Amino acid sequence: MIRKILLLILCLVVGSGDRIDAQTLEAFKRQLAVPATSRAGVEARVSVSESADVATLLAQVAEQPRIRFRGYRVCIFFDNGQDARAGAVAARDLFAETYAGIPIYMVYENPYFKVSVGNCLTAEEAIILKGRVSETFPRAFLKNEELTAAELLQR
Repeated sequence: MIRKILLLILCLVVGSGDRIDAQTLEAFKRQLAVPATSRAGVEARVSVSESADVATLLAQVAEQPRIRFRGYRVCIFFDNGQDARAGAVAARDLFAETYAGIPIYMVYENPYFKVSVGNCLTAEEAIILKGRVSETFPRAFLKNEELTAAELLQR
């Protein structure tokens, strides 16, 4: 039942045509700060405040690399050919130029060069990110990752 509701919400969000920029906390705060108008024409406003204690605790957790969370990234390049390194660099540079503000990770795991993007906690968030980048990178796919707290704070 919950999956059906989440799928319906995802379809509504994707179908609305609005740009979803949930990769950074700052962008999310800016989005919440914009007043919304209800059907009755009354302006709705959301105020976001961050406790200093929470910010301090997050900074302490981010310093501990042993703490990991299950998450997702979108792989935009995966190859082991003769020109794989050049292809990975080109994919990384194109992504950085096209989608500024989203973290990029380029790794070499013998024998593959891989370029992954984003730090997504849920599969739904990763699917939305994949939808955004699939026009530029049509072969993009989701992959499971273990993310550190510091990486999650880069969102």
